Amino acid sequence: MLSEVYYLIRSKSDGSYLTARPNSQGTSYLLLFGEHFDALSYLNTHAAELASRFSVESIPGTQVKSLLKRWGFSGVGIVTDPLLPNVEFLQQT
Repeated sequence: MLSEVYYLIRSKSDGSYLTARPNSQGTSYLLLFGEHFDALSYLNTHAAELASRFSVESIPGTQVKSLLKRWGFSGVGIVTDPLLPNVEFLQQT
């Protein structure tokens, strides 16, 4: 995970990242995509009318942990299929 590059979806208006909240406890998971086109596919499939309000940015795997800590995320959600979507959640310990 550390040597890879991940892609994030970020709001152009306030700079917040696209997250998932898979349970009712309010914990949020940062969504990570393996490819730039996967992030774009996710946006175009699930929020086409809002896609222009977001941008895709890359982050090296070595910076993911510090980003989670800085923004207070519980972990990451790695999107393995952006069309369904299929997300694998990993909680930070």
